[in-house]
Amino acid sequence: RNLYTKLDAVGTPALSQNGSFCSIRSVRGDYSQAKMKVPGLLSCALLLLTVALFPAVALALDNGLGLKPALGFNTWNAFGTRIDEVQMREMADLLVKEGFLKAGYQYLNLDDAWADNSRASNGSLVAHPRRFASGISHLADYVHSKGLKLGIYGDAGYLTCAGFPGSRGHEAADAAVWASWGVDYLKYDNCWADKRDFVVGRFKAMQDALNRTGRPIMFAMCEWGVADPWLWAPRVGNSWRTTADIKATWEDVLRCLDNNIGLARFAGPGAWNDPDMLEVGNGALTLPEQRAHFALWAFMKAPLLIGTDLRAASSEVKTILLAKEVLAVNQDELGVAADLVWKQGSNEVHAGPLADGSRAVALFNRHHPEYPLNNITVHWRQLGCKSSAKATVRDLYKKKDLGSFAGSFTGEVEAHGVLALRITPAQKSDCSNKWRPWSDDATQAADQADTHEATQEAKNIYLKGLTKQSRWVPIGSKRSRPTGHGTGGTRSSRRRSRRRDGGSGRLQQSDRAGASVEGTV
Repeated sequence: RNLYTKLDAVGTPALSQNGSFCSIRSVRGDYSQAKMKVPGLLSCALLLLTVALFPAVALALDNGLGLKPALGFNTWNAFGTRIDEVQMREMADLLVKEGFLKAGYQYLNLDDAWADNSRASNGSLVAHPRRFASGISHLADYVHSKGLKLGIYGDAGYLTCAGFPGSRGHEAADAAVWASWGVDYLKYDNCWADKRDFVVGRFKAMQDALNRTGRPIMFAMCEWGVADPWLWAPRVGNSWRTTADIKATWEDVLRCLDNNIGLARFAGPGAWNDPDMLEVGNGALTLPEQRAHFALWAFMKAPLLIGTDLRAASSEVKTILLAKEVLAVNQDELGVAADLVWKQGSNEVHAGPLADGSRAVALFNRHHPEYPLNNITVHWRQLGCKSSAKATVRDLYKKKDLGSFAGSFTGEVEAHGVLALRITPAQKSDCSNKWRPWSDDATQAADQADTHEATQEAKNIYLKGLTKQSRWVPIGSKRSRPTGHGTGGTRSSRRRSRRRDGGSGRLQQSDRAGASVEGTV
């Protein structure tokens, strides 16, 4: 059956037929109002069963935790299964010594492989006798003495992903032992589960077990996005993975980013999308790629869990991870995640509102490094602001105001890089406090205006080109001249600005500032 599931402000479900998709519309107070079309019988079944499991509850898990995205350290990306208590004490010491705790990073999380290969004779989980000889309780005491909180790893199947004991069928006992050890955070994975064992039920069982312990334990669900967790997980956990595991490659960072796009509407205080842990400091990621990775995750209000060995982290890596003004966006009181609001080719604008009425904006250049610089423009109308408004633009990584601008801002962005900006209107009334990045009407209007504007500019360029026998004449310039390095152009970018784009019939031409102007001719 094709069903339309509507959840009102207090979460009461109502069902009716609608269209050719199984759809859900969620209303979360001031945080979101959205419609998502989900094809397929399985997704429809998930929606029905979720409504049956949670017939009249608030849409966000109300355990008082995760009101802001978690900040901390997790062992997996740095160490895999090669973890021990000495190493964890060193990480705790560095989180304090290097200023990470002061910046807000409070969780030190053990991932898979902390446990022994089998349970104790009484069925209880036990720590690995050699690598964690002092026990998890003693490690928790040490971590707490530093002002940090301890996280641990479990699995909703019969084994963990690395083959250690899972928690299916042992939820109550495992939650109780973690609470007795002083654990503050649980990452709960999804390996080795019976396919007939309903995914929502498995994670709901652990939620109930954690609640019964009486100890506040952040519940981070890691079911990899396979069962559309954004539809039901907000009422079960404090965060939920939206992707398969990340790897320390640029391609994988993009995959995780893309799988998270369009999901901002489902997140809010107490419940967050999780595109997986950070790879800043790992692999062959360049510094621009690491800055882009960190800023985009921060703006999406993802949990920011460091995944690099802090003992070997360079000063540049630590500077990225400790970027105060980027972290402030992630921890903003409003709790509205940024999302993609504009895309053209390799250029993207991601944006979201902040509590003081300003906007967090990431100008993102995905282009191949062969073309090292692109100019990307954000228009105030794309941010729910008046086109005539004046606003201050601030570079968050540089902690520097770039000036006051009317109507729009164009920034020069390196390949695989980002400009992380805070845009603050001169008058609060110039920007709607109800704007959200998933506002369909505003987005469509901005896209239509951009398309019309780009088409007209491209036609003007073409007509000017017909009257000249020399080079293209940039719009607004009095004479033809090549774009120099001082204005953001390079030899390769000038070649690109004079070519047809892939035979599509779309012309590109750089203006005086080096911005790409496109339109169908």
